[in-house]
Amino acid sequence: MNKQALRKAGTIIGGIALLAVPGYQVGSFAAAQAGRIIPVQALTTPGEAAPQAEGSQEESQSEEPLEAPYVPTPQVVVDQMLAMADIGPDDVIYDLGSGDGRVVITAAQQFGARGVGIEIDAELVAQATANAQAAGVSDRVQFREEDLFTADFRDATVVTLYLLPDVNLRLRPILLTQLKPGTRIISHSFDMGDWKPEEIEVVRGPSKLHILYKWTVPEVVPPELLAP
Repeated sequence: MNKQALRKAGTIIGGIALLAVPGYQVGSFAAAQAGRIIPVQALTTPGEAAPQAEGSQEESQSEEPLEAPYVPTPQVVVDQMLAMADIGPDDVIYDLGSGDGRVVITAAQQFGARGVGIEIDAELVAQATANAQAAGVSDRVQFREEDLFTADFRDATVVTLYLLPDVNLRLRPILLTQLKPGTRIISHSFDMGDWKPEEIEVVRGPSKLHILYKWTVPEVVPPELLAP
C-alpha cells in the first residue's frame, strides 16, 4: 500500500496520521495527544479490554543479553513501515536489528530498493542471507554481522528500527550525526525521547496493536538532540 492510499484509509489529527483500525475508535483523548504516543486505551471499543501493544514493559525488561531480543515484525506491520517511509527504487534502506531480513527483503521485492540489514546475531545473519537468496533479491540486499553502535550507515536514505527505548536513545545522536538531511527513520513501537515524531501510525497486527513513528533528519540538528 502506498502512502496516498494509507492516508485515505486513516485519520489526520494535528498533522499526525493515525491508521484507521477496524472496530476501534480514535477518541477525544487520542486527539488531545496528537503528536505524542497514542495510548492503546484510547483505541478500544466500548466494553472491550485494551489489546497489549507490541513493545510492552514486559518485553523491554527481557534478560536477553543482546541489545534487543529478536521479536519478528508481522508482515502487515512491515508493509506499513515501508509505506510510511515512501520507499522507492532509488532508496537505500538500512534495517537496524534486521533479524530474519524480512524488512529489507520486502523493500527489495516490492519496491526495487537496495538494502542492508545490520544484525549482531550470526545465526540470524545467515538465515536472512538464505532468505534473500530464496526470494531472488540477493543482488540487491546484504546482511552484516555488526554492532549497531559502530556500524556505518551514512549511505542510507531510509532507516528502520525495532529495538528498545534505551537503545533508540543511544542511537539517536549516531543517526543524526551520520545520516543525510532528508533521510526518513521509521521506528516500530518506540520513540526517540525529545525528538518528536512527525507522524504516528497505529496498525493492528494479528494479535496486537503496533505503533509506528516517523522522523525526517533535519537540515540543522538541534544540539540537545545530539545528547543521548
